[in-house]
Amino acid sequence: MDFATITAELLSGFGTSLILFTGTLLLSLPLGLLFCFGSMSKIVPVKWFFKFIIWVLRGTPLMLQIVAVFYVPGLLTNGAFRWPDLNTGWQWFDANMDKRFWAVLFAFTINYAAYFSEIYRGGIQSVPRGQYEAGYVLGMNKTQVFFKVIWLQVVKRIVPPMSNEIITLVKDTSLAKVIGVTELMFAADAARAKGLIWPIFYAGAFYLVFVGVLTFVLGRLEKKLSYFKV
Repeated sequence: MDFATITAELLSGFGTSLILFTGTLLLSLPLGLLFCFGSMSKIVPVKWFFKFIIWVLRGTPLMLQIVAVFYVPGLLTNGAFRWPDLNTGWQWFDANMDKRFWAVLFAFTINYAAYFSEIYRGGIQSVPRGQYEAGYVLGMNKTQVFFKVIWLQVVKRIVPPMSNEIITLVKDTSLAKVIGVTELMFAADAARAKGLIWPIFYAGAFYLVFVGVLTFVLGRLEKKLSYFKV
């Protein structure tokens, strides 16, 4: 296999990794906020339900969760449940988005939602109580106080820890190969199986460049939010 062929295969795998990364972010960020509100609920059963879910998701390996999400539903239903192959009409997209991909996306989403929820919670609880009281004095209700007074301060505080999790997500996408998703490291491993070692290090360059771009973008975002002196 020549350099051009290997590059094409790695680019295809990187495309799958990129879709998994983007999909996980788009789904887990709002879901994490829901987990956060649930874990902070004043309704005790709701609070402890979400705390238990977050504890399980943060306390077990992501690889184990991927395997469990893909195989356990079928085992529990005696094969009745199967992850669907969804056809979008886009040929390249469909070629990379089989049932294994959807199972991995689900596992990644709930796992990262649990981590994001704790970051959200820490950010919300770090805002001084006086900020809430000031909003109420101005005649705002709870929702208005949260989104007009608290939320922007929370965003500024959580950008650094969120950045770390987002960069970790880039590398965690390599775990998708455990159930046969053809992401970047799966493509590199396929070349290694043919006696070539260098594609694995070449794949590392893809991660390094992508993380570099994200680091720059997230750094600019953090700088842009620096006018919040909190």
